[in-house]
Amino acid sequence: MSATGGKAIPFSLIGGDVTITGDISASVDLHVDGMVDGDIRCAALVQGPDSRIIGHVTAQSARLAGLVDGSIAAGELVVESSARITGDVTYERITIEPGSRIEGRFSPKASDAPAEIKLLANEAAE
Repeated sequence: MSATGGKAIPFSLIGGDVTITGDISASVDLHVDGMVDGDIRCAALVQGPDSRIIGHVTAQSARLAGLVDGSIAAGELVVESSARITGDVTYERITIEPGSRIEGRFSPKASDAPAEIKLLANEAAE
């Protein structure tokens, strides 16, 4: 029997006071508020603004708000304004909020459908 009473949990949480050294693989959604020094592979990743990931991220969807030092491969990627990313980014659909900082190359995932890029701006386009 699991510590949760045998019930399925839809996500896992790494709290702000937790540091993990090593790779993480999760079949469920993962919420990271702490520090991870290793690669992350999961269904969906939500990263808090004060968290740090030093490693590669692979997810079907990812919402990044903290620091990532490593490559990212995601089907749907949202880069929030507080995000700081150093590494190459591979995506199918990407949304980048103003204020975020990304140092690396962008490339769409190989597929038949064209990649979609959405840049959010504070002002309407002219």
